[in-house]
Amino acid sequence: MTTDASAPWLIAGLGNPGPGYAANRHNVGFMVVDLLAQRVGGSFKRHGKAQAQVVEGRIGPPGPAGRRVVLAKPMAYMNLSGGPVTQLRDFYKVPTAHVVAVHDELDIDFGALRLKLGGGDNGHNGLKSMTKAMGPDYHRVRFGIGRPPGRMQVADFVLKDFSGAERKELDYLVDRAADSVEALVTEGLERAQSAYNS
Repeated sequence: MTTDASAPWLIAGLGNPGPGYAANRHNVGFMVVDLLAQRVGGSFKRHGKAQAQVVEGRIGPPGPAGRRVVLAKPMAYMNLSGGPVTQLRDFYKVPTAHVVAVHDELDIDFGALRLKLGGGDNGHNGLKSMTKAMGPDYHRVRFGIGRPPGRMQVADFVLKDFSGAERKELDYLVDRAADSVEALVTEGLERAQSAYNS
């Protein structure tokens, strides 16, 4: 699958809109793209055509060598993420192989990262919606949140805020996840995987 190296990248952090969800485990994708927006010196603004907030900028070396990126937070709820992401992909003429979903992942220990291209949705409603809208051939940056304790339901667990102990490490881990997105965009999947997959 060849894509034009100069084509922009669309980095979609997955989460739920509104202050009540902001610190939830399910919103770690928003946290990562918020940090990336700070790094490129932009602030999120409503997109005219899609139900999303976006920041446009460049990642990588300064000047023309930097990669054009659109950072996005879909403002539909998590299970409707596919519509806004697909609208942005089409609006900015982004190849599907340059779309990156940053999302929480139950089947990975808290704080571990896994980068991959394509695959299933593993029961994640945001990915399910994206795959239904555009097929599975987009990148994923999977941020581990671990499994719910005891008999807690998955839905309750992902919609709870990170624990006090987790919050102590969270800034560092979100920073590392943002680094992994930059590596993916500037150096390619294999190099980013060897540096960040854990």
